[in-house]
Amino acid sequence: MIHGESYKPIIAEAAKMAVGEENIYERVFIFELLKDKNDPNAVAGAVGFSVREPKFYVFKAKAVLLATGGATLLFRPRSTGEAAGRTWYAIFDTGSGYYMGLKAGAMLTQFEHRFIPFRFKDGYGPVG
Repeated sequence: MIHGESYKPIIAEAAKMAVGEENIYERVFIFELLKDKNDPNAVAGAVGFSVREPKFYVFKAKAVLLATGGATLLFRPRSTGEAAGRTWYAIFDTGSGYYMGLKAGAMLTQFEHRFIPFRFKDGYGPVG
């Protein structure tokens, strides 16, 4: 059985083996998608910077996968009183991917989906 805390290292090791460790960039904050000059409906790369050292990156790509997560911080929880302090929202799902996609000209759909925490005794948050 694979638990959440051990899943990321397993996937990271498989990625390093598949694409080569020299082709993996970690701790790079991507802030802009680059459009393809020959195809206005395509993205040809991305621009970002290192969050640990003074480096700037420009990535050229045949395909770009935008996987930044949702936007759970757009709405306040409905929980009140004591339960408000026990509601778990992912602080890293800020909606930045929506912004980058919109700025690059993507058609944004499926906005009706949002994070709804499970409610269980003495707490509110993700389970399982």
